[in-house]
Amino acid sequence: MAKTKILFIAHEMSPFLELTKIAKITRQLPQAMQEKGFEIRILMPRFGNINERRNRLHEVIRLSGMNIVINENDNPLIIKVASLPTARMQVYFLDNEEYFQRKQVFRDAKEKFFDDNDERMIFFCKGAIETVKKLGWMPDVVHCMGWMSSLVPMYLKTAYREDPMFKNTKVVYSVYENCFTENLDKNLKTKALTPDMNATDAALLKDSSCSSLHISAINYSDAFINLIHRDDCIQIIKELIAKNVWNKTLNACADTHPKKRDFYTKEFKKEGRNNPTFKEFFPNEYKIINSDLLKSILNFNFIHSDLMRY
Repeated sequence: MAKTKILFIAHEMSPFLELTKIAKITRQLPQAMQEKGFEIRILMPRFGNINERRNRLHEVIRLSGMNIVINENDNPLIIKVASLPTARMQVYFLDNEEYFQRKQVFRDAKEKFFDDNDERMIFFCKGAIETVKKLGWMPDVVHCMGWMSSLVPMYLKTAYREDPMFKNTKVVYSVYENCFTENLDKNLKTKALTPDMNATDAALLKDSSCSSLHISAINYSDAFINLIHRDDCIQIIKELIAKNVWNKTLNACADTHPKKRDFYTKEFKKEGRNNPTFKEFFPNEYKIINSDLLKSILNFNFIHSDLMRY
């Protein structure tokens, strides 16, 4: 059986660049997933303060040479790679002379927020997707970590929605407290568009704030739903009565949590109806319900544990 492939996209990672606690998370989480049998790739910008010699970065000629278009300008993309010897993981670095070869990361020596941080983010997000395409590595999950990767969910669900490389890819976005207080360029929502997108696709970027980046990314990420089959509801009630279980709060939900879009599309097809439509510009707020306590107390196994298969 093929391994599940997870792509991590972040702007910092230990030991290459440590700005906040994210650096340790992006170092430890991929390794933990790899040790559980997942296949991992990691992408991050090659900021100018990342020491190439010490970290043994070298250019990947077969991946370099692409151009990323921003504001009708072609920007060359250079790909470099380094290995984490203790983890046997490869980290790919996206480089561009204009955007990344400066000694500071997001602010200049006087702590002024760079005016082109919006374009640097756009370049990185577009470049990350194009790099994966050129690698020919089809991810099952793309995990975006922090605001610098916040446009990736939007691109994957709009411009690359029908691309065979990403058609079945699930998107996860992690929000961290490493945001900025300034606003990015006021024309961000226009600059971020690709020829395959329309203005409404970037509508949530209207004020160019860090919050709007998070809201957009969350909206385009994959939400999951909590469901339970009627047969299981009836059986649980019978078990509660038979075993005289009272005065306890128990969660009851199927073991699997499909995407809202996947589940309801499946149900509409079963009934011979056209695919449902979904509101695209409301954040996907959700919680995953866990039934472990109920299963333990009642020694209960769900009749329909996976509602995508019944």
